[in-house]
Amino acid sequence: QVQLVESGGDLVQAGGSLRLSCAASRSIFSINAMGWYRQAPGKQRELVATMGSGGTTNYADSVKGRFTISRDNAKNTVYLQMNSLKPEDTAVYYCNAHEYDGLRYNDYWGQGTQVTVSS
Repeated sequence: QVQLVESGGDLVQAGGSLRLSCAASRSIFSINAMGWYRQAPGKQRELVATMGSGGTTNYADSVKGRFTISRDNAKNTVYLQMNSLKPEDTAVYYCNAHEYDGLRYNDYWGQGTQVTVSS
């Protein structure tokens, strides 16, 4: 198992920037994929960005060109740099670890961090 703790959420004006961090309780080097998801009030949780262990990234169309996911394996931390924020980016952001344990894939989630973008 792995515990994930997000931080960095805040209230920011439209056009501003934030960097979210996700600290893992153990090495993330071998974890198949780390990612960020978000859930706005009344909506389903949606993918924001993921990064595979080999560095391949995937972004939701709505954040391409504005958000960047990165990982620091030495610090067991994943980041989400968010620029040019819009009110529609307002949501609780969750960190995810997707790992194959030899038998099946497991998903681990953090508790979430609130991002609020004012217009």
